[in-house]
Amino acid sequence: MTVKSTRLQHRNLPLVLLQARERVLSHFRPILNAHGITEQQWRIVRVLYEKPSLEPREIVELCRISSPSMAGVLARMQELGLVHRRRVDHDQRRVRVSLTPRARAMAARMAPQIEATYRRIEQRIGEHFSERFQQSLDQLLAMLPEYESGQAAGDHPLQSKDGGAAGSVSDAAQ
Repeated sequence: MTVKSTRLQHRNLPLVLLQARERVLSHFRPILNAHGITEQQWRIVRVLYEKPSLEPREIVELCRISSPSMAGVLARMQELGLVHRRRVDHDQRRVRVSLTPRARAMAARMAPQIEATYRRIEQRIGEHFSERFQQSLDQLLAMLPEYESGQAAGDHPLQSKDGGAAGSVSDAAQ
């Protein structure tokens, strides 16, 4: 009888991505701390700084914050005077979230520090590597569909209809 190996053959990609995220974020944390803002709050401020008004579900998607957490984060941000929530005129069930003038001013003060940090990171890793890395991340996001836990058995997004792997290298090159 042959004993099957239980060793995993692939490197732990989710863990490596988390470690990379943590390493990068460590350079930005002092700026966030100095302005009294959390990482989740900054993600929301950054998105709303670029898109003036969004619905909470859009913020959830863009900022990768769970829906239950989003309600609490937005409530705290409203208490701090960072966001304003208003009902949509034609549908009172819907809400739009926007930054307050105070939050916009804070983001404007933080922007030069954030940009300087990006420049320091880019100096350290190289402009060419930074560009290639960001392009690779964009490609990964485009090529790898998000797995939905409610999918029917056999409908795994990495399987094509014929049972083979979806999104082959030749598909990606097109």
